Amino acid sequence: VGLGTDGTAWGGELLWLDGGQRAHQWKRVAHLQPIALPGGDVAAREPWRLAAAVLHSLGRGDELEARFAGAVPALTARGLKTMLDRGLNCPSSTGAGRWFDAAAGALGLSVRQAIEAEAAIALERLATQALPHGAQAATFAPTLDLRGVVAELFDVPRDDDPARARAALRFHHALADGLADAAVRAAGERGCDTVVFGGGCFLNRVLGERLAMRLQAAGLAVHAPRQTPCGDAGLALGQAWVAACSVAHAALSSNALALES
Repeated sequence: VGLGTDGTAWGGELLWLDGGQRAHQWKRVAHLQPIALPGGDVAAREPWRLAAAVLHSLGRGDELEARFAGAVPALTARGLKTMLDRGLNCPSSTGAGRWFDAAAGALGLSVRQAIEAEAAIALERLATQALPHGAQAATFAPTLDLRGVVAELFDVPRDDDPARARAALRFHHALADGLADAAVRAAGERGCDTVVFGGGCFLNRVLGERLAMRLQAAGLAVHAPRQTPCGDAGLALGQAWVAACSVAHAALSSNALALES
């Protein structure tokens, strides 16, 4: 996640980037459905808030108090609904990590996180339990709007561990398939044959392996970071390169204008 050119929190996106020193030429070509963060940064620490935001966005805000009974006080759930109804302190983000939080919250895996990415790690661990029984494809049409996928997780019985594992796997597959479909389409439109993974969510092997398989099947070359972390540090390095290319291009353009005048 990071601040985008429009002033909103970005993440979970497909960025087209020109090669080499032409990296100043880039464009955000697709992204995940924005999700509200009720309470701002607090939402990133309390996955139930993200799950609640998904239900609310589907017009199911009246269910919040009952859905989270026992997990959070009724007054807290009621207050969250009011925040979402009025759009108070509810910035939006397209970050993939927040969708993992929402899925974990909907499955009841995490109400509050003690450490960063705790909910996402629990969701991946649960999904891996379903892999030996067949990594079946997601039953959803490829999409970058995961609200329907997350909403279905609320109805998975909390005491049925195999069902919860299959549901967690379906979420991973739905996310991977949505990203793959968008990437293949964007690559075709731009004559691109290479996809590079970046971002902390690619520490998740279930997501990364599924997405790589789908992209390679479409004839695209797939690369992932090796010498630098795939999370914030690696992203910062890439941003610095783009910024350096942008500065160099601006200086070159300025010199060219001076010569022409």
